Amino acid sequence: MRRRSLSLTLIVSLASFCTVYTSPMHAEDAVAPEDVAAPPPETSSVEEPVSAAQISTYAKTDEDKSEEPKKPAMPQAKSIELDKPVSEQELVAPPIEQPAPAAEPAAETAPKPAPETASSPAPEETQQEPAAPIGRPLQLLGAEVPPATSTRLAWSPSQHFEGVYSATPVLVVNGAEPGPTLCLTAALHGDELNGIETVRRVMYNLDPKTLKGAVIGVPIVNLQGFHRGSRYLTDRRDLNRHFPGDKLGSSASRIARSFFNEVVVHCNAIVDLHTGSFYRTNLPQLRGDLTDPKVVKLTKGFGSTVVLHSKGAKGTLRREAVEAGIPTVTLEAGAPMVLDEPSVSHSVKGIRTLLNQLGMVSKFRLWGEPEPVYYNSTWQRATTGGIIFSKVKLGQTVSKGDLLGTVTNPITNVRKEIRSQYNGRILGMAMDQVVQPGFAAYHIGIQAPQEQISPPAEVTAEPAPETPATAEGALSGPAADRDDSVDEPATDVPVQSAEEPLQNSEDDEGREED
Repeated sequence: MRRRSLSLTLIVSLASFCTVYTSPMHAEDAVAPEDVAAPPPETSSVEEPVSAAQISTYAKTDEDKSEEPKKPAMPQAKSIELDKPVSEQELVAPPIEQPAPAAEPAAETAPKPAPETASSPAPEETQQEPAAPIGRPLQLLGAEVPPATSTRLAWSPSQHFEGVYSATPVLVVNGAEPGPTLCLTAALHGDELNGIETVRRVMYNLDPKTLKGAVIGVPIVNLQGFHRGSRYLTDRRDLNRHFPGDKLGSSASRIARSFFNEVVVHCNAIVDLHTGSFYRTNLPQLRGDLTDPKVVKLTKGFGSTVVLHSKGAKGTLRREAVEAGIPTVTLEAGAPMVLDEPSVSHSVKGIRTLLNQLGMVSKFRLWGEPEPVYYNSTWQRATTGGIIFSKVKLGQTVSKGDLLGTVTNPITNVRKEIRSQYNGRILGMAMDQVVQPGFAAYHIGIQAPQEQISPPAEVTAEPAPETPATAEGALSGPAADRDDSVDEPATDVPVQSAEEPLQNSEDDEGREED
């Protein structure tokens, strides 16, 4: 009897189970949702069945989502104080904050009744100042630098031998408000130290909370040459003759390509800092292609700095960046292998004045009086070998026939004078040293005629007339009213001797071109 009762109970339970799970499958037995009231929610361990239509809807939604994959968020650079010392490990792997995962939505809970509060009178409307615009994040070298952030990133060529090339620090200050992105590069030649110190001083004194736009500083681009105290890379190539580079070319071309694509293309303007080379020194001066109106505008922002028109040799960072649409100038100051405080101070003041003129900072005032613009220049050379002793100083104004220096043969005691063939100014000169015949000794900025405020269609380097002109060159700086539409003049011309005709040379070793 007990066994029959147990069997009957199992049959009834099984019938109930089949009724529950087969009834939704019959469309004719379904009841419209509007015909019945929704039952109150009950807690049950059995999940409600899902219709085929719902399944297809969910599948379609998942398919649509798969068609539009979300890009992973770029890691954000951690804000640091640039002037604080860091370890070598931090230079190789700068601190970067990984983006936090999206928070999961909280479970729905019954809304709580809002507490009753006593009514209060509406506040009086007050006129508020409009909020300052918020700057944009700067994406650079695989990281995102938020507004009002200063940080240190690292650039390294994509192809290098282990131990030969290490990561190069890249300093970034992204301002709290929008503005242009200015890039400062130094030590493309590893023995040029003044630019390294200039970039350090400028970058470490920028406040991201008050800056408009961003400033990128690369103190040492050619880290290979810097470690060796050499102008060149380890393969004896000049990095500043291989831009924009080639990813399948020589080692220098690959390094140039990496730097151009990963740093240069992210900038709106560039100041490339250099010095003289091989025992020569330069008066602080800007070099730029004055046929480009954007470059002309950039040169006007430096204050009291001489400007020399020069398109630049093929393969230089300045020329290739300008051809890519990025206005770029070279700031030359001082000599290699030594730190010259006057040159560094001049460069720092000039860049700070530029930041002010670009509207990126507001605390620096206009610095200095306008300086001349020279549309042509020439190198005067030694005609004999010996020891050179200069009679002029850097920046000195000279006229045709003035004594520049003498070359003395230490064995025969024969002396040979070097006299100026032009009216102009000493923009660069060799230090006193042993020289060979043809050595480029004095770089003279050729003075423009008195009535000339912009270069004519063709500028030729002709010797000064017998009656020296008294006019200075055209003025530069923000106060100058120069014509931006400038025709391209001839290139600089080196002088080989007083008797020989002038010859142009685009990449002469004596021109000190970047």
